[in-house]
Amino acid sequence: MRKVKVSAVQMKCTTNVQENIANAEKLVRQAKSEGANIVLLPELFERQYFCQERRYDYYNFAKPALENDAVKHFAKLAKELEIVIPVSFYERDGNRLFNSVAVIDADGEILGLYRKTHIPDDHYYQEKFYFIPGDTGFKTFKTRYGTIGVGICWDQWFPETARALALNGAELIFYPTAIGSEPILECDSMPHWRRCMQGHSAANVIPVIAANRIGREDVTPSEENGNQTSSLIFYGSSFITNETGEIIKSASRDEETVLTAEFDLDTIFENRLGWGIFRDRRPDCYKVITEK
Repeated sequence: MRKVKVSAVQMKCTTNVQENIANAEKLVRQAKSEGANIVLLPELFERQYFCQERRYDYYNFAKPALENDAVKHFAKLAKELEIVIPVSFYERDGNRLFNSVAVIDADGEILGLYRKTHIPDDHYYQEKFYFIPGDTGFKTFKTRYGTIGVGICWDQWFPETARALALNGAELIFYPTAIGSEPILECDSMPHWRRCMQGHSAANVIPVIAANRIGREDVTPSEENGNQTSSLIFYGSSFITNETGEIIKSASRDEETVLTAEFDLDTIFENRLGWGIFRDRRPDCYKVITEK
């Protein structure tokens, strides 16, 4: 048996970077006290969701991985606690800016980066202004506690993300997220959001771990943002599924929470083989996916 405990951290983010890092550390330590080996934090948790508005000065938030405050901080914490932490951050690589995750192993070493593949551009989720599409492909990372895959927020809506990660050997799939209200569409996307990932979990026979933020975040009108006024309410609802897509741990919409669940990776592997979903694949019939 290869048992592993995973945690999803749900938290509120303020405008103060150090305050957010300190709060995230507190919640990571709570996860460790619950026995977690791998702890997931939300997308871009260092700050409020700056993509709600367009400001050229926010490009200065981006830093190379080894210079990012959160990456440096949680590399030390991962080593201290002997846990794996995928850390979401705004990455600068020369003249290119990415929405990235640094996967930090239990010895504090960065195993590598995943760069968000699918970049949304919707009302108040204006990420194409800040990020270019990732160039890493759907990478997996062999950590001390198992092989993990990571997708970032909008990636979670695409079945190709989860399937590619599964084909690349992922035993657990993690989705750091920043999602909430839809002021223009006037819909509650939360149930749809969950069902997408539950389907990916069930179709690949792999547990999914999703960590979202909570709270209302307001945009103050200014010359830099063209006097925009808006707000988003992030709906939390972080969750963990088992390998059949069933939600086994669930957070509320508005409370900071640490969710923890344990899995036996060997048992899940046997179940995945038994279902035959990878044995019976027909890649020769799927060319339409890349042709259209």
